[in-house]
Amino acid sequence: MYTARLGDIEITLNTEEGIFSPSRADSGTLAMLKDAGAAASELYGVPSKVLDLGCGAGIAGIYLAKILPSAEVHFTDVDERCVKLSLENAKANNIPETRIKACLSDAFSNVPEMDFDLILSNPPYHTDFSVAKAFIEGAFLHLRTGGRLFMVTKRLDWYKNKIISVFGGVRITRTEDGYFVFSAEKRSEKFSKTKPVKKRR
Repeated sequence: MYTARLGDIEITLNTEEGIFSPSRADSGTLAMLKDAGAAASELYGVPSKVLDLGCGAGIAGIYLAKILPSAEVHFTDVDERCVKLSLENAKANNIPETRIKACLSDAFSNVPEMDFDLILSNPPYHTDFSVAKAFIEGAFLHLRTGGRLFMVTKRLDWYKNKIISVFGGVRITRTEDGYFVFSAEKRSEKFSKTKPVKKRR
């Protein structure tokens, strides 16, 4: 169990060994939440829908639920323990049950909603890119037009190029400890297929 503070928001999380970042809040996730929190300010007081994709213990969804009191927050993960923990942690942090949903899902396989305002993810990046590809393409399809994806990793080029090819553009923030926070807005109903500009040597 640990407690994380993001500005005025304090979140206490119960965790287990084998769950991502079991003893402290991951600094990359905190950086992503800082950017997502700033973007979410325009949704304050508006009925909205948020997805914590690959939720782990649920810190991202719980944070957004706290700063967006009108939001419906969804948690999903391929690990059943994470789904259970995210629900328990949301309730323990005083998020009403009526505002939270959770499901076991491999990427978006069990996620029927297609109108999310925000999707947040810290994907597993010590693997090949098949999971990240499914997350990015699926996020585009499950966001409403104008909705935003926030993603954090320690890899730059592949993620930048992939997000640009799907969304048409991307904003990137680099942290001091080597994370990259990507944010992209869905502006059309079809993948962009924009080719990233290659660096000139």
